[in-house]
Amino acid sequence: DLQICQHRAPTCCTKKMEESYQAAVRRERTQSIQALNFELKYMIVGHITAFQEAFESLLRFAENRTSSLFETAYRPMAKEAAEPVKELFTDISLYILGAETTVESAVLRFFDSLFPLVYSRLINPGITDLSEDYTECLRLTRQDINPFGRYSKNMVTELSKSLWASRMLSQALSLGIEVINTTEHAALTKECSKALVKMQYCPHCQGLTLIRPCVGYCLNVMRGCLASVSELDAQWREYISTLEYLANEMAASHDLEIALTGIRNSINEAILHAQLNGPQLSATVDKVCGQPKQQEGNLSSDNIVPMKEATEIQTFVMAHASLNNKRREFINYMKRSRPFYASIAERLCDGDLVMRDSSTCWNGEDVV
Repeated sequence: DLQICQHRAPTCCTKKMEESYQAAVRRERTQSIQALNFELKYMIVGHITAFQEAFESLLRFAENRTSSLFETAYRPMAKEAAEPVKELFTDISLYILGAETTVESAVLRFFDSLFPLVYSRLINPGITDLSEDYTECLRLTRQDINPFGRYSKNMVTELSKSLWASRMLSQALSLGIEVINTTEHAALTKECSKALVKMQYCPHCQGLTLIRPCVGYCLNVMRGCLASVSELDAQWREYISTLEYLANEMAASHDLEIALTGIRNSINEAILHAQLNGPQLSATVDKVCGQPKQQEGNLSSDNIVPMKEATEIQTFVMAHASLNNKRREFINYMKRSRPFYASIAERLCDGDLVMRDSSTCWNGEDVV
């Protein structure tokens, strides 16, 4: 009653053993592919973590630099500006990690929050009653009167260019893991299971437990079984080329590190522009939002925050170097993995599975 290991000679196998062998080859094949995938997956996961750590380090540095701008140059509004600054960098971090947001919305939301502070603390420092309604009116007016000139738009443009490649690379790495995980669990067809049993276990039915498959025979069986997986070859090669392109984009003119550290200067220029146009802005705001309560004299000391040192420049230099090194190392490794899916059958037939350096092997029917 044997279905797979049919042979003229006497046999010690039963139909139940054949079923056990089919379960064994399915399990072994999954484990073999997982073992092949492990190094590749390990490298990608490791670099996802390394990139994210480098991104976070750069973002923290840029955020501290931006906060120090307010604490040194615009102390009257430093305390209240802390939250919008934090939100801006949180939004940038989420964007890089693939969240459904845009650089433009993050930057413009920041300037919406900044304008009421600039208006009431720098342009008209006598304002005391900044009610929710008046603050909201200032936020909405910002979009119409554009108090920060071209600087807010410039900041959107610069950040969009540099953050796009980082975001795409982050998403591409996650896609790579998804592809690898999918191939690990690709189901074997019944024909494939039978072919693998015939190749690996049918010799056992005749007591030939030490004989191994011939190399050519193994390659034929594996290529048939893994045809759907090896079809990924063209797309995988294209994927590697895309990773290379994104890494080069990150390292080229749209440099993430330069864009992030430039946020401080962009905000400073924007605030200076608003201050220079203070009288015109005040006239427009008075027409739209009305006149708020005024108080003579200086602001209370509550608005003054103690100076704190910005993060050492060394942190930035290290994060910058780390990101560049990781980029190069990762792309060099991924280039070597180009033929990964094209050569998967050869790699599975390598090693202990087949008989090498021997005159006898199993060809599916007999020892040759």
